[in-house]
Formats: sequence, C-alpha cells, structure tokens
Amino acid sequence: MGGRKKSLLRIGAVALLSLSVVLSGCSISGSSKEGNSKANSVNSGEVGAANPIEISVFLNEAGQQPTADNKIYKMLKDELGVTFKFEFLAGDKNQKLGVMIAGGDYPDLISADTKLTAAGSVIPLEDLIEKYAPNLKKHYEKYWNQMKDPNDGHIYYLPNYGAYNGEVADTYYGGPAFWVQKAVLKEFNYPTIKTLDEYFDLLKKYKEKYPTIDGSPTIGFEILNYDWKTWGLLNPPQHLIGHPNDGGVVVNKGVAEIFADKDYSKKYYKKLNEINAQDLLDKETFTQNYDQYLAKLSNGNVLGMFDQHWNFLKAEDSLKVQKKLERTYVGFPLVYDSSIKDYYRDRPALNLNNGFGITVNAKDPVKIIKVLDKLMDEKWQKRFTWGVEGQDYYVNKQGRFMKTPEQRTNADDAAWKLANKAEALYNTAPKLEGYFSDGNATTATNQPEEYQASLKPYDKEVLKAYGFNSYVDFFSAPPENPVYYPAWSADIVDGSPAKIASTKLNELSTKYLPKAILSSPSSFDSVWNEYTSEIHKLDIKAYEDKINEVLKWRIENWTAK
Repeated sequence: MGGRKKSLLRIGAVALLSLSVVLSGCSISGSSKEGNSKANSVNSGEVGAANPIEISVFLNEAGQQPTADNKIYKMLKDELGVTFKFEFLAGDKNQKLGVMIAGGDYPDLISADTKLTAAGSVIPLEDLIEKYAPNLKKHYEKYWNQMKDPNDGHIYYLPNYGAYNGEVADTYYGGPAFWVQKAVLKEFNYPTIKTLDEYFDLLKKYKEKYPTIDGSPTIGFEILNYDWKTWGLLNPPQHLIGHPNDGGVVVNKGVAEIFADKDYSKKYYKKLNEINAQDLLDKETFTQNYDQYLAKLSNGNVLGMFDQHWNFLKAEDSLKVQKKLERTYVGFPLVYDSSIKDYYRDRPALNLNNGFGITVNAKDPVKIIKVLDKLMDEKWQKRFTWGVEGQDYYVNKQGRFMKTPEQRTNADDAAWKLANKAEALYNTAPKLEGYFSDGNATTATNQPEEYQASLKPYDKEVLKAYGFNSYVDFFSAPPENPVYYPAWSADIVDGSPAKIASTKLNELSTKYLPKAILSSPSSFDSVWNEYTSEIHKLDIKAYEDKINEVLKWRIENWTAK
C-alpha cells in the first residue's frame, strides 16, 4: 500500500478496534495493485536447498509446535531449503486479527479471514498462480471462478479442502452429527437412533445406570460454545429439520432466511433446557474453552455432544492411545421425526474463505507461491498424508498403500505426530484429495482396504451390529450440491449493515441461548421471548438480503456455461 493509504488504514483500524469492530474501509483495489506490483518486483530464485527461505505462518487455530527434529519439516529444509516458523492462535481470534491489522504486522502466510481481505492485508494470487504455479493452477482449474472474491474478482486465498481430483473417497466421515459413545450403544444392544428424543433418552438411561466412568462423574451431553467455534450451540436446528450446514441460515429454493428465531429452533433449545433440568448437561459447558472441552472428551466420561468430527479428532486419538475404544464415538444424523430425511452428510464443497493467503508484508510472494506449488507434487502429498514409505506405511504386491498395526498406533499418537507429521502446515495448505495417480487414496482413512484392516475388533462389532461397512453408512447419501452451496462461505464485508446484523445476532445467540438452556423450565419461554424480541430489533433483512445477493451471484457466475 502507498504511504498515505497505509497511514489511513492504521488510523482507521485503531479507531474501529477501540469500538471492538475490525477495520473494513481500506480500498481493496489499492492493496491489489501493490500486491501485484510487489509480487512481480521481487527477485525470486527457484525452490531448492541451495536457495533457502524461511516462511512465517499464522494459524488461526490453537496448536503445538512440531518438534525441532520433525522428520517431514527436516525433509522440507534439506530438499527444498524451506523452513516454516509457526505462530498458533492463543486467545480470541478477532482480537488477535484486530491487533495485527491495527499494527500492520503480518507474517508471510496467514489463515484466511474476511477481515484480512477487507483490510487489504492479503495480496491477489491469480497472477502469481498463472505465472509461477502450474500445479496449483491445474489443481484449482475447475474451481477458478468460485475462488474469486465477489467484490473485486481477485483470488486472495487457496482453499484447503474441497478441490477434488478424481472421485471422492468416503470411508471416513468428518462432518456434523449428534455423537454418542460406543459403550452406550453396546449397553443397550445397538439401538437405531433417529430422533432427538430417542438420543437423549438413551444418554439418560446410561447415566442413571453408570453415574461414574473410571472414577469421574458421568457427563450426559456437552456443548462447545467458544470463540468462533459456536456451531455446537447454534447449528443443530437446521439439521433437525432436514437441511445441510448453511451456517446461520437455511436455504429453500435458493432463498436464505435465518433460523435462530424460528419455532423449530425453540423446540431444540427447549429440549436442552429439559435435559439440563434432568442433570444430563455438563454444568461447565458454557464456561469452558476449546482445550478444556477436548480434555473432557479425552477423559472418556462424556456420553454425547453435537459437533463436527474433525473438531474433536485429537480427543478420539487420545482415547485410542489410552485403549478406551469403547469411549470413542459414533455419529447419528438425528431429525425431529421419522418423516424427515437426514441431510448431514454433503458432497465436498470448496472450502471458501479458508486456507492460506499471502500477506502484504510477505518478503517474497513469488518464492512462497513456488513453494506451495512444489508441495502439490504427489511425492510431497504422500509424505504429508501417508508419511515415509518403509517407516510409516508399506506398499503391498498389488501396489496398494497399507499400514502395520504399529504404524496405525503411531498415527493415533499426538506426541508421535509432532515429530513425524507436518499437520500444522498440511491442514491449512492446498492439498490433493480423492486419489493419487496410482489409484491409492490420498489419506489412509479413505483407503478402503486399509480402513477395513485398521478397524479394531470393537469397531467391527459395532458396524456388524448395524450392518454397515463404515461409519459413513450411518448417514443418508447426499444429493448433488446446489450450485450456491454452502451459504456459510458467503463473504460479508466487515462494517456493512449485513455484517453488523450477523455479528450482533451471533452475540445475542451466545448470550441468550445459554441463559435459556440453564433457566428453570418455567422460565424458558420468557427468556426465549426476550431473545427473539432482541433479534427482531436487528437489521436481519440486510443480512438475509446480502446472503441472497451472494447466492444469486453464485448461481449466475458458477453455473457451467
């Protein structure tokens, strides 16, 4: 950015930060010009050990630093001359980004966020990709138009998931569900659970029969409501009426509306109020942070929760290492009644507004894009997912990648992964998904024969009881995604009436819903009415109109011509 624009940006950001609102007024076109000019002016060499580079990275997730002798990062340094310096999120994400924007202090690579786009913090990438990144260009080719920012047509982020090469492998389910411990299912002879009432009745019966688990009080149901991870509290109503995850709205025939104030939402939270009165809900559920939530799941005494599977994998890995397989979870796609078809599982959609962006402070954008391009080579993608052949997996006579029991045990161990995997980088970076050119799945969990071989006797018993081959089979097969899907990825500019309404709605929900859930049953209706009255004071129309504008734009611009 030019000196004057940068000064204005900092002044504006500081002023808005004092009001707890992140800057949105800097000209994106200004930052775009500088980003392109900077990218083209840097004297950047080829990627290789003879031409080393250190890339600083901010990840908007809590995490642990890899060990100093991590073998994958050592390979990256020895073979490509690349080292990564990671900073993980500690505390509130919006506050951290606000401080970054106010100070103009950015790393080279940063996890995507629309606040960064609005503040001119990241540079356009389309020219860099076209000129220097043939692997990335090929990878994103059929998704190119979807990646463009609707406001100015530039590409600012490299989506980390959803760009598939070939067919989708689906032996593993990572999405949302109502989860229940396998021990609970076994105790009651593996019942088929379809409705919310059946689910909570099951948890209640188990908790009454087993008030403690391994010496700890049994917790019936857990809810994560922390920082930006609020879907455990907010999202269930849309699924219970047979809709997929569209974020804060449900979409009918291409038209979005909020569901926070609807009667079908009230029905869910009234049920949570009921289970709280029955002592099924964790008393600390609304005061804990993400790490405390994972710690409770890892302890093995939480019977169930609503969550997205990828969000609590660390807890399940811990339970596996502790040999508490019976305390790991099965996901159920619950609905209000049997007339409703579940729609939890969806077809992979491009993970827009996620992945890496290159910031305006990046020392060498050309070199960085070349590094990311090099890492799309199948050799590196196999190292990221399967590991090192002979150490982390083997190739059988049929050319299929497989793991020994010891290698599978290692893959579940958090300490082992910090020394032998590059998850901090891989999780946010562009990646191949589906199948490699040799026919092997891009991840071990989606390799059919490896998945079956990796199943422990306990898991085989569970699946056999239900007549399924994998835990994906608990969910209905998804229909084709509507062209606009998902609505949650719509980019809403900070400071706009739509964003203000969306933010305030989220604040009201995270304030009033815990209050309603924890209230006495006789007080629930009055708290709910107060909550919906406050919602109706917001400019909800501006929010819905903006979402619908984006959906309409996608239909017009993403539909194959």
